[in-house]
Amino acid sequence: MAVFCESVLREVDGRVSLIRLVDQLNVAGALKEMQPQPVTLHMVVGFKAGMAHGKYTIRVAGTLPQSGTELIAAEQGVYFEGEDRGVNAIFVLNMVLPEEGAYWFDVLLQGVPVTRVPLRIMYQQMVAPPGFPS
Repeated sequence: MAVFCESVLREVDGRVSLIRLVDQLNVAGALKEMQPQPVTLHMVVGFKAGMAHGKYTIRVAGTLPQSGTELIAAEQGVYFEGEDRGVNAIFVLNMVLPEEGAYWFDVLLQGVPVTRVPLRIMYQQMVAPPGFPS
């Protein structure tokens, strides 16, 4: 599993609830071009261990839509207990998104790409109705 959401509840028994899943953010503004947008999202990455035992590193790296330049990167250590046991890594991503488009976030386990998750930013210029000052 690899998803974005607005918030995460982690209960004392280890269960996790993901609140308001996100795959697109709509931004409105008065200017023709989108201005950089501060955004805080949680990314939750979950794995089942299978044959894995021991310490591993999960890395998340997001890139800009137009240039592919790295925007943000975060790492977290996890411990796999094997077989059907799982781990959930919760990343709090504080970002400033400078442009609209599809931001791709790569998920790597021990440096090996596992999956990619998109986050689309849509910008719409707000136009004042007739008779309102602009």
